[in-house]
Amino acid sequence: MIRFQHVSYAYETEQPVLTDLSFQIAAGEAVGLIGANGAGKSTLMKLLLGLLSGASGEILADGIPVSKENLKEIRKKTGYVLQNSDNQMFMPTVYEDMMFGPLNYMLSREEAEQRVDTVLQKLNMEYLKHRHNHKISGGEKRMAAIATVLAMEPEIILMDEPTSALDPCNRRIVINTIRELSQTKLIASHDLDMILDTCDRVLLLSDGKLAADGPAEEILRDQKLLEEHHLELPLRFS
Repeated sequence: MIRFQHVSYAYETEQPVLTDLSFQIAAGEAVGLIGANGAGKSTLMKLLLGLLSGASGEILADGIPVSKENLKEIRKKTGYVLQNSDNQMFMPTVYEDMMFGPLNYMLSREEAEQRVDTVLQKLNMEYLKHRHNHKISGGEKRMAAIATVLAMEPEIILMDEPTSALDPCNRRIVINTIRELSQTKLIASHDLDMILDTCDRVLLLSDGKLAADGPAEEILRDQKLLEEHHLELPLRFS
């Protein structure tokens, strides 16, 4: 479903952010992407969506090369929860933001509304449906951004820090929702307990290179490995 083959990338003349990165993610896998700040996690996701260009190597999404001519098809298959929700919510209300994607994918208004209501109910956030985006809290906006992506029902879901700014109750709702999703998922986060709860496999990035790739519990129990790459054990194992 996702393939990076010898991918390297640098911002202009700076040092490479990603270096000779290769991995594959099969359909339906839930994979956690971990690493210290600056490891390259957000850059990797932006390259997969074609939000950044100029990488060497090969990137495939559902067998489709990530290139300018294929971006429309790739983005139809892929939903992306951005690290900063303010960059994702651009319509006046939560409802209008959630409707935007399904309507642009040519669903009828009735079908789109059914999707919106189903997602709002699943996330226990019906009360936000007609709220204005500029009048809700950071945590509520985070939930709304996640809801917007889920309403599109993409085949691939990318999430960049999905539990940031959430209170414990909403964090648990998001974790339970992620676990129920059958789509291919790539989740970047410093919340290693959330990664442990939602992902079977972990990719550890360090200075733009793949430092480890394996079962989530095995990697997240390895205190020496995590500390070598400026991470700490999940609270569960501390």
